[in-house]
Amino acid sequence: MLRQNTKEVRIGDVVIGGDHPVAIQSMTNTRTEDIHGTVEQIRRLEAAGCEIVRCTVPTLEAAEALREIKKQIRIPLVADIHFDYRMAIAAIENGADKIRINPGNIGSSKRLRAVVEKAKEHQVPIRVGVNSGSLEKTLLEKYGGVTAEGIVESALDKVRMIEEMGYDNLVVSIKSSDVMMCVKAHEKIAEQCPYPLHVGITEAGTVYSGNIKSSVGLGIILYEGIGNTIRVSLTGDPVEEIRSAKLILKTLGLRKGGIEVVSCPTCGRTRIDLIGLANQVELMVQEFPLDIKVAVMGCVVNGPGEAKEADIGIAGGIGEGLLIKKGEVVRKVKEEELLETLRQELQNWEQ
Repeated sequence: MLRQNTKEVRIGDVVIGGDHPVAIQSMTNTRTEDIHGTVEQIRRLEAAGCEIVRCTVPTLEAAEALREIKKQIRIPLVADIHFDYRMAIAAIENGADKIRINPGNIGSSKRLRAVVEKAKEHQVPIRVGVNSGSLEKTLLEKYGGVTAEGIVESALDKVRMIEEMGYDNLVVSIKSSDVMMCVKAHEKIAEQCPYPLHVGITEAGTVYSGNIKSSVGLGIILYEGIGNTIRVSLTGDPVEEIRSAKLILKTLGLRKGGIEVVSCPTCGRTRIDLIGLANQVELMVQEFPLDIKVAVMGCVVNGPGEAKEADIGIAGGIGEGLLIKKGEVVRKVKEEELLETLRQELQNWEQ
């Protein structure tokens, strides 16, 4: 698919936009003032594949904590600012690699200018974020409520405010919990905005419903070549956001690497705990930096045939199972040995 060609923006050691790959983001849900807890969570996110992380900065103590947090992590650190322009300035002074603000709620033009001047001084990018829930009354009246057109107009107005202050080191984010409205808004802004776009479905929900909404919305947006960074917003452990984002990007062909697990949906022929086994396999394969496909099948009758497109697979029977490579049965093993057999095969795998 043809990617939208936007301006390049550097966030710490990560460059987004242009022809750079879509970067995966998440946000901590710890208190940023809790340096140990925040660093611990960020390290888990890093291990899962997170490339940019955002922390909320509601207090001066949180802003000051960024300096120490940054020393202990490997990925760029973004400061999330709401309302208080002083927190944005403090975050930049304490080493934030990017700040996220909504210029509409940061205060007067004078306060916004103070933030922009500080960002300019340190060459820190500003992510201009607008959500459907924060639309101005004038735009709600103009469009008769919350619309994609209103979201786009609001975001571009904010971008122009900063451009007029002489700064264009920008990333733009427009979000809505209405999936198709979000898609429409991104299609519209992509035609008018030269800056990298951070994409996501805001307030998507729990791991279950949030993944479905995000997969539909982000799948359409990314398939159209729009988007330079991605966050799958989930109510849950942020590590789940990274796992979901990676799978969305891999499914669309925007990422390679990592083991892909395929498994059958179970049927009346299944005689093993296939659901439990498939979940165990999905967790286990994260240990291996391999670019292969692994199949988990519940039936020794159809398993070998259904797994022929996978590099390796296992299929369960009654008290025993099969190890399969490229659709060919390699050997039989006891049911309780299936997982460990697969692990050993992956440990000795040669690309």
